[in-house]
Formats: sequence, C-alpha cells, structure tokens
Amino acid sequence: MIKHVLLFRIKDGVEGRSKAESIAQAKTLIEGMNGKIPGLIKVEVGVDFSDSPDSADMTLYSEFESREALQVYAGHPEHKAVLPFIKSIISERRLIDYEV
Repeated sequence: MIKHVLLFRIKDGVEGRSKAESIAQAKTLIEGMNGKIPGLIKVEVGVDFSDSPDSADMTLYSEFESREALQVYAGHPEHKAVLPFIKSIISERRLIDYEV
C-alpha cells in the first residue's frame, strides 16, 4: 500500500474567499474523488486547529493500492479537474509518498 501525504499553507483572500472558505471548497473537491479513481483506496482532507506558526493549514491524506495506482491518480481527469483550484489557493506545499 502507498500512502500519499501533502501539507499545504493556504492564501487568504483568493478571489474574495477567506482562507476558511478556500479550505472548505478544497475539502469538498478533493474528498469528492473518493470512489472515482481506480486504485485510490481513500482520500481525506484534514484542517489544522492548532494555528501554530509551524503548522500547515490543511493536509491531504490518501492511500493507494500500488505505486502504479498513484501514477494513474496523478493523470486521472478527476484529479486534473481539482488541480487548478488547489494550485490557485496554496502558498506552500510539502509532500511525502511512502510504502507500507
């Protein structure tokens, strides 16, 4: 199994939305991919509540059947449809992919 984890810092005021509104929309879009991409076992979005200077604002956690399934996800139309919005709201992104 592959675990794919991203941490994001989100810009405030993108297209008139608050940071919280952008995060809520991102969560809806990302979690909407559940059950639509072959090999994607699970995807969820977490929202930070600690508000620490060191914390990210949002995380994406997902599980895939294999490395190949992660590659399918990366090129899948459902994923590509979400990317423009996500890219428009992030100021920083960190990623880790690992196998268990």
